[in-house]
Amino acid sequence: MTMPEQGPVEPEPDRLDEAVTRLTAELTALRRDAARRHLLDTAGGVLVAQHSFTPGEAADHLTRLAETMDARPEDLAADIVNGATGPPGASGDPPPEGDGGPVTGDDAARAGYGGVRSADRRARWAEAGAEAAAQLGGTADEIAATLLNGGMRPLGARALWLFLRTETDCLQLAGKAGVTPLETAHWHWVPPIAGSMLHRVLGEGTPLWLPGGTAPAEALPGPAPDSARAVLPLRQHGVVTGLALVDWPGPAVLDEHVRRALTGLAVPAARILDVGAPGTAGPGVLAPLLDLLTHPAMVLRADAKSGSLRIESLNRPALESVRHVHGPAGRSLAQVFPAMYGDLVRLAATARESAAPQRATRVPVEYRADGPDPLHDVRVLPVGPDRTVVLWHCATDPGLSLSRVLGRLENLAAFEDDLVTGESRWSEQAYRIFGLEPGTSPVPLRQLAPHLHQEDTGKLDELLTTLTRRRKGGHTVVRAVREDGGLRYLRIAAEPLLTGGVLSGITGVYQDVSAQHHTEIALSATFDRLTAAQAQAALRQQLVLQLQQAIVPEMPELRQLPGLQVAARYRPAAEEYRVGGDWYDVLPLPDGRVLVVTGDIAGHGIDSVTGMVALRNALRGLAFTGHPPGRLMAWLNEVTLHTYGCLTATAVCGLYDPGDHSLRWASAGHLPPVLLRRGAARLLEPPGSILLGAVPAVAYEERLTRLEPGDTLMLYTDGLVESRRTGIDQGLERLRRAVERLEPAGLDEQADALLAAVTSDTDDDTSLVVVRVS
Repeated sequence: MTMPEQGPVEPEPDRLDEAVTRLTAELTALRRDAARRHLLDTAGGVLVAQHSFTPGEAADHLTRLAETMDARPEDLAADIVNGATGPPGASGDPPPEGDGGPVTGDDAARAGYGGVRSADRRARWAEAGAEAAAQLGGTADEIAATLLNGGMRPLGARALWLFLRTETDCLQLAGKAGVTPLETAHWHWVPPIAGSMLHRVLGEGTPLWLPGGTAPAEALPGPAPDSARAVLPLRQHGVVTGLALVDWPGPAVLDEHVRRALTGLAVPAARILDVGAPGTAGPGVLAPLLDLLTHPAMVLRADAKSGSLRIESLNRPALESVRHVHGPAGRSLAQVFPAMYGDLVRLAATARESAAPQRATRVPVEYRADGPDPLHDVRVLPVGPDRTVVLWHCATDPGLSLSRVLGRLENLAAFEDDLVTGESRWSEQAYRIFGLEPGTSPVPLRQLAPHLHQEDTGKLDELLTTLTRRRKGGHTVVRAVREDGGLRYLRIAAEPLLTGGVLSGITGVYQDVSAQHHTEIALSATFDRLTAAQAQAALRQQLVLQLQQAIVPEMPELRQLPGLQVAARYRPAAEEYRVGGDWYDVLPLPDGRVLVVTGDIAGHGIDSVTGMVALRNALRGLAFTGHPPGRLMAWLNEVTLHTYGCLTATAVCGLYDPGDHSLRWASAGHLPPVLLRRGAARLLEPPGSILLGAVPAVAYEERLTRLEPGDTLMLYTDGLVESRRTGIDQGLERLRRAVERLEPAGLDEQADALLAAVTSDTDDDTSLVVVRVS
């Protein structure tokens, strides 16, 4: 028959509780039995030494003596040990002598060593219990509980604190009994604060008895300020390796009996606790050294499990810089320096891995106006596999800043030659300038000639003469030849060092100016090329300008035409753009009419001028055919399409008939003319049309405008109204208002006034034709 598989049977809760209770009782019994055996073995050793018994005879003698005195063997053993060594905490003086000589273990047992006291027995039992707990693998807290319950609670004590001394003189709570979890968290780390009671005991090595508690300003572990406390140094091999602190619920009498008992119990506490384990140490020298510094310093320790950094100790300037944090020692680095945490972790990790100091100009590297004050001139030093020392300044050190600034000045390197000892010193940058390996013996200035171009050794000799004979500073520029064949241009500036009027040394700087030298050569060549190009451009511009002025005079004189007065102006937008494609023309025709034209070729320069010449002359010839403006513009569009350079242009063409004062006109994408009549200005609405040179076979519409005597007509190009800040409609409205504001005057005056009133911020030239009906 096959039985179904079953998983492990879970114990019932009652049985589990019963098993735990039974195992706890067994462990307690084992510890009690171990303490009893330890005490009996110690007493047996005393009897062997005093009576020359064998170990077996000593055990039998102790049993018979206990039966005779009707006492427990362990109590009798405690009396024998106390009789031989004195009660726990007694001085190192030998036991008192009677008339018959020293008191033996038997005499002490029978006489109670001057009256056997239960307190001495309890202390000896507590010591034995602590030894037994340690042998059975008990924790520091369990050992502390044995000492508290066995020897201190009968004295009225409430709690026992055991502190270990670290390498940096911090106190780490290693064992405790009778202490709440909140107290444990608060007193887990005690930083090395100079003058505190705990560190005074640590430094002096003498107990501190406080039956009435402490002053409110002096904080110590305990339930209340007025609670009695005893602070005792723990010694291992004659060195203070920690502290034991005992506190009471309130004030207490700490008489000689209590002090002797506590002093005795401190001996097994120091011996049993593993004060020599990794992470603990005897008196540290690191913290006192850091306390001597005038700038902030702290010790960081990496957690063995998580690797997170904790602050182990801080000197006084460092405590001042983090006074906003309560109890910074023992806290995580992220809690005390949250803004600097990432950079400090990186520097500490690099320092430990490379076993070399690390530096940072500022931490955090990125400046934030709303952030905390940064740490300046940070140095991180490794002092072990898990510790680093961090040094910094709260303000920028001018000396260090100046050194960094000099290092940035184009490979600036310092040197100093001692003419007395013959030694020379170079800064780190000098090796890079000369292409030598760091650590190579520096070359004195007097022996630098083999490292220079042979044509420059004379410059070095002249500099040395100035320094050594004239005793004056000097400088020169030479070419240094590197071992790899490279050539560097080097500026040397030096000063003589005088001691009592005697030349004792030379100091100065080397500056690699190769980049500057090559830049100067390149700039000189570029300047020569630019000068030649500028001369050619000026000549070209002058020729084109002369050509334009020959075709379109810049300031033509007032012309008298049939029934009209005409004035024209041309304004370049900027000095460098004096050559543009604007043109105008006023031409009387054989039939009595007058041709009035303004136009604008796209672009500037020679191509625009040649295009303008072609269109202007073509329109002049076409006008003599007698055809209306629309037809003339259609022909001019075809001319534009077949002119070299793919030109495009805008233009307005009008034919004025003085017989009936009419103006027939057409526009090819040009801006509307402005008519001023009896002080009111308006824009003439142009017919819809396309610019010249865009598409072939275009028919241009015409408009007929009746003019009256005294009317003034303005034709212009876009350079008068365009602006980068506003649209073309705003520019036209600005022009219309400016025309209305013109004072009655001659045409020349009005043309000049209009150009002065309407300005443009574009790089475009402007043409203006002002026509007045007679």
